[in-house]
Amino acid sequence: MIIAIDGPAAAGKRTLARRLAALLGLRYLDSGELYRAVALRVLGAGGDPADAGQAAAAARALTEEDLSTPGLRDEAVGRAASVVAAIPEVRAALLEYQRAFGRAPPGAVIDGRDIGTVVFPDAAHKLFVTASLEIRAGRRTRELREGGVACDREQVLNEMAERDARDRRRAVAPLAPAKDAFVLDTSGLDADAAFAAALGHLGRKDARFAALEARAAPPRAPEGEP
Repeated sequence: MIIAIDGPAAAGKRTLARRLAALLGLRYLDSGELYRAVALRVLGAGGDPADAGQAAAAARALTEEDLSTPGLRDEAVGRAASVVAAIPEVRAALLEYQRAFGRAPPGAVIDGRDIGTVVFPDAAHKLFVTASLEIRAGRRTRELREGGVACDREQVLNEMAERDARDRRRAVAPLAPAKDAFVLDTSGLDADAAFAAALGHLGRKDARFAALEARAAPPRAPEGEP
């Protein structure tokens, strides 16, 4: 089983994908980490993320250990990841890695920006998780500040808008929902509500998820209790 989850930054797809993978006993891969790891390799070597040769070489040399390198979630690395992700040679180098990961038993939940459209276009279950730019910028700002990183919300919003534009306009695998994807807007949802909505959709498509939906629901308070 493969569940493909796509969407822009800070929409909530990573949290949702992790929870689904844990509930279903599937492996989990954040494909964005692959591009971040490539970007970090290039930056660490003093290179230019926009240089196709340097970025492709870094992608071909990528190892699983690169996915746990400190600094992978830094904002500068995220911006560089969006740049390397637009390079066809990089995407080609990482495509088989993702497909091999997803095909290994017992299956996987994979999130990214082109999982349902390019990496696994035949996946039975596809979600496109999104939210308004303002909501996503607010989430990322809180995340950074909680991590001890001083940041300006307007700067985060502007950088996120630029990244969205790059992701949607790139010639190879632009960010867009697959035609058969369930679009989940989390603008007004917390993590629990988004998880419930995703499970509800999966349950309507596949009876196997119906029991899981009931199992994952929070216990109801006894009558008379808040």
